[in-house]
Amino acid sequence: MSRPRIVVVGAGFGGIHTLRHLERRIPEGAADIALVAPHDYMLYSPLLPQVASGMLTPQSVAMSVHRLTKKTRFIPGYAVGVDTHHRTIIVRSSTGELVPCKYDRLVLAPGGLTRAFDIPGLTEHAFGNKTLAEAVLLRDHVLAQLELANASRDPIEREERCRFIVVGGSYTGVETAASLMRLCEEAAARYPDLRSVIRWHLVDIAPKVLPELGERLGHKALDLLRSLGIEVKLEVTVKEVTPDKVVLTDGRALPCRTLIWAAGITPSPLMQTVDKPTQGGRLETDTDMRVPGLPDVFALGDSAAVPHLANGDGAICPPTAQFAHSQAKTVANNVVNSILGKPLKEFRHKDMGLVVDLSGKDALARILQLELSGPPALAVTRGYHLVTIPSNPARSRIMANWMIRGVTGGEVSRLGFTEMGTRPSSFAANAAVEYMEADSAQREGKRLLDNFEARYAES
Repeated sequence: MSRPRIVVVGAGFGGIHTLRHLERRIPEGAADIALVAPHDYMLYSPLLPQVASGMLTPQSVAMSVHRLTKKTRFIPGYAVGVDTHHRTIIVRSSTGELVPCKYDRLVLAPGGLTRAFDIPGLTEHAFGNKTLAEAVLLRDHVLAQLELANASRDPIEREERCRFIVVGGSYTGVETAASLMRLCEEAAARYPDLRSVIRWHLVDIAPKVLPELGERLGHKALDLLRSLGIEVKLEVTVKEVTPDKVVLTDGRALPCRTLIWAAGITPSPLMQTVDKPTQGGRLETDTDMRVPGLPDVFALGDSAAVPHLANGDGAICPPTAQFAHSQAKTVANNVVNSILGKPLKEFRHKDMGLVVDLSGKDALARILQLELSGPPALAVTRGYHLVTIPSNPARSRIMANWMIRGVTGGEVSRLGFTEMGTRPSSFAANAAVEYMEADSAQREGKRLLDNFEARYAES
């Protein structure tokens, strides 16, 4: 018998931790393990707001796939289609070529994309903060707005450039607003005339911010945000976006040139190509994380609808890094057990708590039913991140960045990744380009498979 081929799609929390567990369980040479991903790094996304604020350098949160794995073959490209009949995924390489990749066991962990709505002007004018490039661009843009506002004597232009609106009251939105507000405070030391002009807003359609933290810590988070000078408006969202104005559903039209969209994620369109039931775009799985009817295909993470057995109410697991991390061990064990003919286990999540870093000395944490705020929460929050990060070099860089920031303060110079005053490209458009019409790519990949199956048999 030939060695089984195990292919993992996605280099996020779910994909990378699945690979690391597989490498520990599978003896050397007993199976071929491959990773399909567009980038050769795992992004530690919970700390992206600190990259956007300049507290952490970009390379601190980007961990090399080649250092995290030892027995895995890396295949660069986007998985754009799954042909379960031929046990093949279709990969679009960086050159645009569609290449079939065979598998005996497939683990789908492609992550999610920024969720956008049909709001006029949103995809043309909004910034995201989900990728490393977006975080770096966002920081440069915010600092550029302050520089341009300081150079202008037009009060209307100053108001537009000094108002920043964040949409989304979840972790990303709250932490991004708090971190960038701190960045503006540091930058304003150079521009004292702007101190009274800088305005930060956080809006969300939900009635609460960070509802996962519970009632007391949720109110604490709201109080902390407002104490930073951030105007929080709930049960409101964006109605329209123009280059110099944001219209809210409460009727207000705010002069603004920076809208940051952090209103959640949407599942990868790759899951639709599996041609199995989905929930809101998330591929349904059994409790052992196998796709029903496909015993050789597993799914986890943001784009998988995995039953949350701990709830006992038919709910599915939320799309968070903690759940993807936890699911990875069960998936890896079940992949190996399926090859060995052993029984598969159900996924059961053990809650590790929740942490929120509001930058500076402000943080909130709920650990083992304990609710913390202030310095104790900050210590727990940063300790949690250091424990969760799977790379010692990255862990060292992050600790060094925090120490340098604590001793020397922040650095507010721009890095020059964008020209001052330019608008962002659409984050929704970028996502669409990445996956390049998955359905048509799958059909083209099947044609290639029929014509070149022998050629790619060993790929």
